[in-house]
Amino acid sequence: MFSKIRSMGLFGMDAYNVEIEADITGGMQCFDIVGLPDSAVRESRDRVRSAIKNCGYKYPLGHITVNLAPADVRKEGSVYDLPVLLSLLIANKQIAPKVDLDDSIFVGEVSLDGRVRKINGILAMAISARQRGIKNFFVPLDNAAEGAVVQGINIYGVETVNDVISHIVGESNLTPTTPLTQEESSRESILDFSDVKGQSAAKKALEIAAAGGHNILLIGSPGAGKSMLAKRLPTILPEMTFEETIETTKIYSIAGELDSGSPLISTRPFRSPHHTVSSRGLSGGGSIPRPGEISLAHNGVLFLDELPEFGRDVMETLRQPLEDGKVTISRVAGSLTYPSEVTLVAAMNPCPCGFYGHPNRKCTCTSNAVNRYLGRISGPMLDRLDLHIEVPPVDYESLKSKGNEETSEEIRKRVNAARQIQNIRYEGTGITCNARLLPSMLSEFCQMTDDAEALLKASFDRLGMSARAYDRILKVARTIADLNAKEKIEMSHIAQAIQFRSLDRKYWGE
Repeated sequence: MFSKIRSMGLFGMDAYNVEIEADITGGMQCFDIVGLPDSAVRESRDRVRSAIKNCGYKYPLGHITVNLAPADVRKEGSVYDLPVLLSLLIANKQIAPKVDLDDSIFVGEVSLDGRVRKINGILAMAISARQRGIKNFFVPLDNAAEGAVVQGINIYGVETVNDVISHIVGESNLTPTTPLTQEESSRESILDFSDVKGQSAAKKALEIAAAGGHNILLIGSPGAGKSMLAKRLPTILPEMTFEETIETTKIYSIAGELDSGSPLISTRPFRSPHHTVSSRGLSGGGSIPRPGEISLAHNGVLFLDELPEFGRDVMETLRQPLEDGKVTISRVAGSLTYPSEVTLVAAMNPCPCGFYGHPNRKCTCTSNAVNRYLGRISGPMLDRLDLHIEVPPVDYESLKSKGNEETSEEIRKRVNAARQIQNIRYEGTGITCNARLLPSMLSEFCQMTDDAEALLKASFDRLGMSARAYDRILKVARTIADLNAKEKIEMSHIAQAIQFRSLDRKYWGE
């Protein structure tokens, strides 16, 4: 007695077809699962055995062989419990499907009492199933809203094994899940830039960072407001496009961090890993690598507070993903690439005690201690931070001021206007913002007036800039020009961009 059920597996960001083949023959009682299963897949034998009995069916007697095809690809997780259970009941002729199983895919973990539990990666599977022309996709009920984001395929949420059996034998019909719109899934942020008193220079720098997608370094003493500023950056970033929403949600789905109550990530992510995070936690890892913090921050903000406290290997892990907008992880199982287009916000104290250069507090660190502390940040890492901003302590008068500070909505309007200019300028190039400009594009898109070019040349020679620093200054100046609706980069834009990179001279020396 033989049966076949279609399912899906995950490898990185992509899903692939898996056929569950079940064969029951006479002989000694035995249950074998083949096709490179991991321990979680092998354990499905016990879950399926108990679920079959507790759902009111008879466990098949004889030699049971379940093959997960293709047999040369490793299968992992509990995703195959539901299709394995159905294939056994069909092979044993306890149920007779009246629907076309070739047009249906089944996934889900089965509990011992027959309930179907949530799994990871449903969105990636649903996208792949639609591309393959599948009409019906049976998923755990808790995953149904997530899968229904994909148009053109029927997503059936299944609460118990008996629910899906009743549907496929024609006793009752499940209703496809209604898609949740992007607007319905959005959430208003309670954070706002109007909460931040003073810090006009830092606010302006964050506005430039948001408008051009630039990375930023905030340096200041404890309590100056670095974290407060960083946490409000997502509130002035442009609204996510539908494509960005789907891609970000897909990453969270694969990582198992998607909230079932809000199955669509429609607000910019903000990730703030602790400084004890490992390089694998940041870039991603595992035998079959899962997304790390830098990919979970894709299309949003990655905030590294107390930057010098992060391990040197962790900081160096960031260098290539920040440059390329993607992170590649190589393991024995294969090489996977996850997207990582993030706006990096790094914050740090100027010294170990935090009061170096403070107007009212005395620094207790020796010069050697300060140098060692600052020396934890490498030159190449500094070069990848486009804006270096000093966040001074806020005085009492500013804190008590009742003057109205600009709201995030007001700042975002200017950011959106600048991004719209960039969208038109880079249409058809694959570039999404100024920070992603390739070196070969700078001469075309970053044209300067004569006095602006003269200032940049003089600054390059006097400050001994690297080629990367030159590129970054041009990109920041391009963003400042866009915020001012200027077609050409003017001298004031270059001067402001250079000023935003002056702190490496103050703290790290010539």
